[in-house]
Amino acid sequence: MRHFDVAVIGSGPAGQKAAIQAAKLGKKVALIEKNNVLGGATINTGTIPSKALREAVMHLTGLGKRGLYGESSRVKRDITIADLIYVSQQVIHHELDLIRDQLERNHIELIWGSARFDQEVVLYVDRPDYFVIATGTRPAKPSSVPFDDKSIFTSDGLLKLETLPKTMVVVGAGVIGIEYACMLAALGVKVTLVDGRHEVLGFLDSEITEALQYGMRRMGITLRLGEKVAKIEQMMPCAAGGASVQATLESGKQLRAQTLLYAVGRQGTVGALQLDRVGVKCDDRERLKVNDHYQTEVENIYAVGDVIGFPALASTAMEQGRQAVCHAFGAPTFSVPELFPYGIYAIPEISMVGKTEQQLTDAGIPYEAGIAQYNELARGQLLGDDTGMLKMLIHQEDQTILGVHAIGTGATELIHIGQAVMAFKGTVEYFINNVFNFPTLAEAYKVAALNGLNKLRHV
Repeated sequence: MRHFDVAVIGSGPAGQKAAIQAAKLGKKVALIEKNNVLGGATINTGTIPSKALREAVMHLTGLGKRGLYGESSRVKRDITIADLIYVSQQVIHHELDLIRDQLERNHIELIWGSARFDQEVVLYVDRPDYFVIATGTRPAKPSSVPFDDKSIFTSDGLLKLETLPKTMVVVGAGVIGIEYACMLAALGVKVTLVDGRHEVLGFLDSEITEALQYGMRRMGITLRLGEKVAKIEQMMPCAAGGASVQATLESGKQLRAQTLLYAVGRQGTVGALQLDRVGVKCDDRERLKVNDHYQTEVENIYAVGDVIGFPALASTAMEQGRQAVCHAFGAPTFSVPELFPYGIYAIPEISMVGKTEQQLTDAGIPYEAGIAQYNELARGQLLGDDTGMLKMLIHQEDQTILGVHAIGTGATELIHIGQAVMAFKGTVEYFINNVFNFPTLAEAYKVAALNGLNKLRHV
């Protein structure tokens, strides 16, 4: 047995960054991974595969250029699962190579195997001073749903499909359900999306949500919002390509399709760690509660990433891992969690930073909204994106930027301009007085600033 300063459990983005940060601080680090591959869900079943799939869909269908070039922008007429998986695998292999290289360069001890807490030790590791739990989550699979990974599956099973279905019911309009519903609809799959809530992605600004729902309907997606699924069952298909799944809603409606993607929630994976032996409790979904420094009830045991719940994004997980280790070893650091950006890779993509209109209204903060439509921008016209938009929320009194919300091409890249200005307490005048390359989507900030300032002058 050898001594380590910190043991990190889980090699997803949160675990990677926690381990690397500890190594940069000169600490002896053990990274424990129970699966036979590095990277966690992000690399193997989640973020990277789904985003690679999205890029393949956008390229092969020509969807990103269709507004300008029409159907002639389509690269391939008959797109197969193999076409999509090939692109995904190339990216995954590249990312795995990068992770291995980073661990080796930082002299991080990689230990393959399952960790579990005992009274004093963790399997394989002799009394480290600190532990970082970054075990992530897996798709929820309730026993009432007859999963078979062929016609009824979770997001993990979707990546293993051998053929592209003609029809699909997607249960759950969270980020995962929305992203896959859009991708599949772009490929020509007839998609019905069901969710008990009356709007999708309720944490977004309501105007962005409305634009997304409008765009999804334009893509041919049927939205069954405010409807809960009472029962899911397999059927005998009546013909080749016929329905083999039936979802019965609480209202009595019956939805039939070839396939069903169940995307309602994710489940933590800390059960096997036996955390109760060291005084750390998890909730009924095996998620851990932490304080502002990512400490659990036991001060030398930290938890980061999806296992602590919302927002459960790879980007925030990386920062949480870094922050946790810096706090553990007293290293100076600075972070602004309220300015963590959210990125949703639907079609079109969405991103936001800061407050929504509803949050500002509830808090009694006076604001004005500046809007820039992509169809006002030369770059928007060149991209063939006539539905995108950027919204800037401006304080009525000091004119600081309170939030930025974008939907359309490049939204997840564009948002960082607003994020940077907000971090430095910038005002709307920054965008008025600065020059943006022309033609670019970044010009949307100036258009939105002018629009907002004009409204403020008439308040």
